[in-house]
Amino acid sequence: MRLAKWLMAAGAVLVWCVGLAAAGAAADTIRIGVAGPHSGDLASYGLSALRGAEYVAEQVNAKGGVGGKKVELVTEDDLCKPEVATNTATKLVSDGIKVVMGHVCSGATKTALSIYKDAKVISISPSATNPALTQSGEYPNFFRTIASDDAQARMEVDFAKKKGWKKIAVLHDKGDYGKGLAEFAKQFIEEDKDLKLVLYEGITPGAVDYSAVVQKINRAGAEALIFGGYHPEASKLVTIIRKKKMDTIFISDDGVKDDTFIKVAGGYSEGVYATGPMDVSKNPMAIEATEWHRKKYGADPGAFFLNGCAAMRAILNAIEKTGGQDYEALAKALRTEPVETTLGSIKFDERGDAIGVGFAVFQVQKGVYVEIK
Repeated sequence: MRLAKWLMAAGAVLVWCVGLAAAGAAADTIRIGVAGPHSGDLASYGLSALRGAEYVAEQVNAKGGVGGKKVELVTEDDLCKPEVATNTATKLVSDGIKVVMGHVCSGATKTALSIYKDAKVISISPSATNPALTQSGEYPNFFRTIASDDAQARMEVDFAKKKGWKKIAVLHDKGDYGKGLAEFAKQFIEEDKDLKLVLYEGITPGAVDYSAVVQKINRAGAEALIFGGYHPEASKLVTIIRKKKMDTIFISDDGVKDDTFIKVAGGYSEGVYATGPMDVSKNPMAIEATEWHRKKYGADPGAFFLNGCAAMRAILNAIEKTGGQDYEALAKALRTEPVETTLGSIKFDERGDAIGVGFAVFQVQKGVYVEIK
């Protein structure tokens, strides 16, 4: 009996010591959550942003970290699905994470933000563009290193008008991101007396065939189609449109401005337009980050890599300026302390939108996206 009691006591001491060691290890690092789709159909977006975070963490750690502490990334996969993001956010909060670089998709971001808000966790997304995330004022804990969809939709409609395409169809994937952008595009078209909205409809993500809605576009006589959504649906739509020999111009968003879209749609992607973050390829920090990606992964970075780098830089700059991860102090620093990033010098306005970040129009030309000046 005495031996059993002694063993129990020894075990308790061992667990206590291990707990102290783990706490000490955690205290010696700056732990940053990185959430997004790291697997599934939209993994190219999440992995690209994650690599941006990895790059910045690697560079900072090589110089001794922040305040002598190394940066540690705690990654969680949300598949870009709101229902999964709930578990992802809860897990990060339970793990004691105070700052998250992510999420990536607007729907998943919105779901996670409520959890982060209650836990006083800062979230900085490299890609969630739904306007309400900042404009509603509901999430003071949210920041992003990309412009919102109202600016993106405005650019797409203005571009179509400038090109002389007056009869416009608008489709969306019914999600927070795609539908949000489409609603703004619809609004801007209807407000313009020179333009006509000939079709507005939502499609079901993951459907095998979109021939019926493409036929509606054809019957409506649409000169241009603005699509709000992601590359899996866009590649199917544009493939059907091209196979039917339709002349309808395809215009989409940063959810489609991704090399995966070009790979899946193949030659049918040629000539497609998509808005996306402005080209910052001449920015010295962007050049350095891109070269790192090429050497490490043997390929050019995908969408949101540079935005991910910028988000991570902003996070670590705020932590360095405040000397810790206090919620109120970090939020204030993000809004008042400019930081040099792969996107240029940025800071955030009161709503959480990045000042100095915008969109441009790109077109697929000979298998690559080229910015239209």
